Amino acid sequence: VQLQASGGGLVQPGGSLRLSCTDSGRTVSRTSVGWFRRAPGKEREFVAAIGKTSGRIYYANAVKGRFTISRDNAKDTVSLQMNSLKPEDTAVYYCAAFAEGRNPIMSTMTNPRAYDYWGQGTLVTVSS
Repeated sequence: VQLQASGGGLVQPGGSLRLSCTDSGRTVSRTSVGWFRRAPGKEREFVAAIGKTSGRIYYANAVKGRFTISRDNAKDTVSLQMNSLKPEDTAVYYCAAFAEGRNPIMSTMTNPRAYDYWGQGTLVTVSS
């Protein structure tokens, strides 16, 4: 499994970006996926997660109402739409996935140590 995160870049405060997470082995469409981020000098933190069938979606309080996670299983993609970006959103964003067959509960989906696969990260910089 090789997750690929893309879509990062430089954006002004208040702007938007859309990140995508894909996998050539089509794992993304068959398992729960999460987004995490690591800002300079800080610990990795949970951003959002989506269950295998989109029935379960969770957000960190810091991004609730501004970020939207979604999946397109036909394209084997999980996206993170980020609106109203703030300088404190600046970080490297990672997507992560569980191994097929796992059905994690919410507390597991928000725990980075619980995930089985990780992408390489994409840098998001929010600055004027």
